Amino acid sequence: MTGRPRPDRPRPGQSGPDQHRAVLSVGSNLGDRLGTLQGCVLAIGALPETDVLAVSPVYETAPVGGPAQPDYLNAVLVAATGLRPLGLLTATQRIEADFGRVRAERFGPRTLDIDIIGYDEEISDDPVLTLPHPRARERAFVLAPWHDVDPAATLPGQGPVAALLAGLDLAGVRRQPGMVLRAAAP
Repeated sequence: MTGRPRPDRPRPGQSGPDQHRAVLSVGSNLGDRLGTLQGCVLAIGALPETDVLAVSPVYETAPVGGPAQPDYLNAVLVAATGLRPLGLLTATQRIEADFGRVRAERFGPRTLDIDIIGYDEEISDDPVLTLPHPRARERAFVLAPWHDVDPAATLPGQGPVAALLAGLDLAGVRRQPGMVLRAAAP
């Protein structure tokens, strides 16, 4: 699924009665980047009590910070999950490890990076998982695909994604129309 929620599911801003709306940013700049992201989307959708509601278009983006490294492929997923924030973090870190992620260097190259950008409207400065993601408002590679999948989205405590995106430099953030990620069929 790209950009539009499945008809039998809530729209990207909604979730079921016991589920929470999570916005996840996924990226890869090593190996089969697109294949890794596709596998990541399927793995997230296979988590307990979790449905991927929408998947953004894929963007190719220049790395931000860190050493010289290849460009990333990035996308944003909107999911409904019964997992609590720290449970979701643990699950996404396990998915990263399953795809060969090694945490050797901050902002270094990686096979897979999954960031929890937001969880419902929760705002938390927990050092293990800060919500919303503390740098999301500065990152066009997060905001551009998120805006594509949910134009009315708001980053809790920061404002509308559209307004935040309008204030950023989009150089180095290129939508890749030939690259498509799909969630598992219902």
